[in-house]
Amino acid sequence: MGMMDVMAGRVAAGQTVEFRPRGSSMVPLIRSGQRVTVAPADPERVGPGDIVLTKVSGTVYLHLVSAVDRARRRMRISNNRGRVNGWTGYERVFGICVAVEDVARPGAGSKVRVESCG
Repeated sequence: MGMMDVMAGRVAAGQTVEFRPRGSSMVPLIRSGQRVTVAPADPERVGPGDIVLTKVSGTVYLHLVSAVDRARRRMRISNNRGRVNGWTGYERVFGICVAVEDVARPGAGSKVRVESCG
């Protein structure tokens, strides 16, 4: 199990996490090694342009939402270089990137899942 799988498990359990993903597929939005903050996402509120922590075809990615099919409760996930990873269901969208190096992602804070009490 890799670091991304561990982070996805923590976020799915309701934790907000910080980590430093590696790779260049999200440049310039996220550069390799930059610290990101990911909070549990409310998939109903997530839309194109948001960066989510999600699983597509067995692989966990921190990538862009490029399209949403609300009727089928799924999202198309892509990197920032034009490659489409595929469609994934709302149940596999674990978190939303709310900050990169402590700089808030516009609008992301309003898409965090809020647990209800009782």
